[in-house]
Amino acid sequence: MTNQPTPIRRIITGHDSANKAKVLIDGPAQNVRGNRPGQFTTLMWCSDEMPLDMAVGEDIEDMGARQLGTYPPVNGTRFMISEYPPGNHPTMHRTETVDYIIILSGKIDMELDDGQTVTMGPGDVMVQRGTNHAWINRYDEVCRMVFVLIDAKPLGFTEHLRSRDNEHRQLNEGHKA
Repeated sequence: MTNQPTPIRRIITGHDSANKAKVLIDGPAQNVRGNRPGQFTTLMWCSDEMPLDMAVGEDIEDMGARQLGTYPPVNGTRFMISEYPPGNHPTMHRTETVDYIIILSGKIDMELDDGQTVTMGPGDVMVQRGTNHAWINRYDEVCRMVFVLIDAKPLGFTEHLRSRDNEHRQLNEGHKA
């Protein structure tokens, strides 16, 4: 197990002032966080409104550089790549988001709060709809996963400390979520 994330090349395109397509950013993604040994999440991009603003011009905000908690911005999205090492320490959790998940490499088990488990491998896709779950890597290699979290209406029956509104309030007050 390594204590360094796998580098990820991130390419962001846009348009110059003459409306010609061009690459605006091409380099390693820098917004990496890890709060457990060998487990990392790298933010690729986020949005904070729908529909998205794709204004023409080369002077864009790098939406992959924003400091976010677990949740996407209100009415937005969070696109990230995560790595789960073998023998990770899973945490049962729920986000009030709709999550698109794709396994890039390795295998992982997704366990629901009733103990039901689904094993996922390369190319498998999941749509997670606000369910309580944990990611458990019981296998011999790191599992690399793509997540796109999309802000959703609260379920109405969850009152946990990491709710979207609490996390956004803490971030706005300068606390770490």
